[in-house]
Amino acid sequence: MRTHLVLSFLLFFVIGYGSSENASTSRGCGLDLLPQYVSLCDLDAIWGIVVEAVAGAGALITLLLILILLVRLPFIKDKEKKGPLGLNFLFLLGTLGLFGLTFAFIIREDETICSARRFLWGVLFALCFSCLLSQAWRVRRLVRHGKSPSGWHLAGMAICLMLVQVIIATEWLVLNVVRDKKLACSYEPMDFALALIYDMVLLVVTLGLSLFTLCGKFKKWKKNGICLILTTFLSILIWVAWMTMYLFGNAELRKGDVWSDPTLAIALVSSGWVFVIFHAIPEVHCSILPSQQENTPNYFDTSQPRMRETAFEEDVQLPRSYMENKAFSMDEHNAALRTAGFRNGSLANRPSAPFRSNVYQPTEMAVVLNGGTEMVTYPSSMKSFGVVECQQ
Repeated sequence: MRTHLVLSFLLFFVIGYGSSENASTSRGCGLDLLPQYVSLCDLDAIWGIVVEAVAGAGALITLLLILILLVRLPFIKDKEKKGPLGLNFLFLLGTLGLFGLTFAFIIREDETICSARRFLWGVLFALCFSCLLSQAWRVRRLVRHGKSPSGWHLAGMAICLMLVQVIIATEWLVLNVVRDKKLACSYEPMDFALALIYDMVLLVVTLGLSLFTLCGKFKKWKKNGICLILTTFLSILIWVAWMTMYLFGNAELRKGDVWSDPTLAIALVSSGWVFVIFHAIPEVHCSILPSQQENTPNYFDTSQPRMRETAFEEDVQLPRSYMENKAFSMDEHNAALRTAGFRNGSLANRPSAPFRSNVYQPTEMAVVLNGGTEMVTYPSSMKSFGVVECQQ
């Protein structure tokens, strides 16, 4: 009896302890998880788990694309494909950073997290948009002239354009957090949006330059221009949507404090997947795709110059015996034409039989065209040509 009482007491103690622990933790999270990371596993706030899964899948795809480029790098020999590889690596690193920054908007904010949000948001987007702008410049040169700038110029242009946003973000941190001793998390949504004006300018300029990639005579590069146009256009739609919701929509719905982080996290994930699907994957595929052999002429390409049309004798050395027989047949043919015009002075002109100048004619044919006044003995081989013996 006492044993049953002890077991019942222990069972109720365990149930009561578990209930008290579960009351202080979220459903789906472990007991030892810090409250700062509860949104990563909280089943009551399912948006964090969904965004986390989508961002993790995007990060894995981006890492796979980087690995494919690294493996295929020694086998890429085409100059036009090998030049922008550095630019592609920068773009993939920026996209990977966007997926990683998504987790900063899922976990609970503090001063360090808020500073990373404000600094990295503009810098990572500036890196991606700068790479897109450099890529648009490259494709425009390829479509018009068939040659692209060097890889160092493309990568240097992207880095220089990104450094402008780095200066803007650093200035904000120094002036507001360090000098004025303000909290990094205490900022208005409009202040956050105004710090991203440079990113918006880069995006609009990239879209405008991408439209010019459809004008040129080298049509094989226009597919890259179409991918750039789709990428920048969809990015503009995403930016318009999240800024409208972040600045006005959440305030109208009275969900400003609750929906601000989900809005920004969804904007990051959406932009990252647009970059991967419409730009990164096509560029990697174009880079590793084997190019057409330069020595193989494309007879269906009307843009290629025509081959030089020359006489047959200028390019091919004929045998000497053939050339001598040809000259001999030409002499016999001319003699036959001079004597075949009249027959005994009484008949009218008889048209001469046509001859092929490049076929050897036997000498007996000249006698036949003379009128057949002499007895000629033809070899048996002439009968095969249909020549009839003539009597005197």
